[in-house]
Amino acid sequence: MSVTNLDFELFRDYLEKHSGIMLGDNKQYLVTSRLRKIMESERLQSLAELLRAMQSGPRSGLYQQVIDAMTTNETLWFRDGYPFEVMKNKVLPELTQKYPNQRLRIWSAASSSGQEPFSLSMVVDEYERSNPGQLRAGVQIVATDLSVSMLEACKRGEYDALSMGRGLSLERQQRYFEKLDGARWRIKQPVRQRVEFRQLNLLDSYALLGKFDVVFCRNVLIYFSAEVKKDILRRIHATLKPGGYLFLGASEALNGLPELYSMVQCSPGIIYQAR
Repeated sequence: MSVTNLDFELFRDYLEKHSGIMLGDNKQYLVTSRLRKIMESERLQSLAELLRAMQSGPRSGLYQQVIDAMTTNETLWFRDGYPFEVMKNKVLPELTQKYPNQRLRIWSAASSSGQEPFSLSMVVDEYERSNPGQLRAGVQIVATDLSVSMLEACKRGEYDALSMGRGLSLERQQRYFEKLDGARWRIKQPVRQRVEFRQLNLLDSYALLGKFDVVFCRNVLIYFSAEVKKDILRRIHATLKPGGYLFLGASEALNGLPELYSMVQCSPGIIYQAR
């Protein structure tokens, strides 16, 4: 597979326009490694050929295959730890007191391979066990991602031994998973049924999602330009109820937009509250 500088620039522009994802300079190796199998199956010799095929649209599903390959990343259970402790010890107690008879809604805005929304569902279960009767109306977790194939895998809730070893305690594994054949585990039904997976491009409208009490948009904004990032944060604010909370990644910060969000120090960690 050949990748000239011009082909890379054209592909990079196409990817940013259609997914918002920005590829850094000198990332030809990433494009080559992630697209090699697609190129071989489609019998395409160069990135330029692939781009022409995607733009002309004669190959069913080719665009989605490429987007999936370029945006799919496995993540960790309970990544960074503190966001999930803040949810259990601060946010859920506040929200159950504020809305005692309303179903709470949480949006996992870049669910990837499913660990984040399922981790949130486990946290909800742990809170219910410690505070029986507090979540009378229940909790709905809406998990969205750009990758259709990843979402289909998430719906099954099945993980291999390597995935299970990344951030999941033995106690949680025993409580929330059932063993399958072939060194695979499946999340138990009560945890799975709290999560609804939907396909969504963060560049598109959020109008059909409804309003949320909490939004997790972690470790995805780093892939967008500053202008697109600010636009996404404004539109996320429109989905949050007044006083709702936004969680960003540990390496991400909300610079600007003081009229929309106020910073909340949680020791450790920082979250943002919608004004």
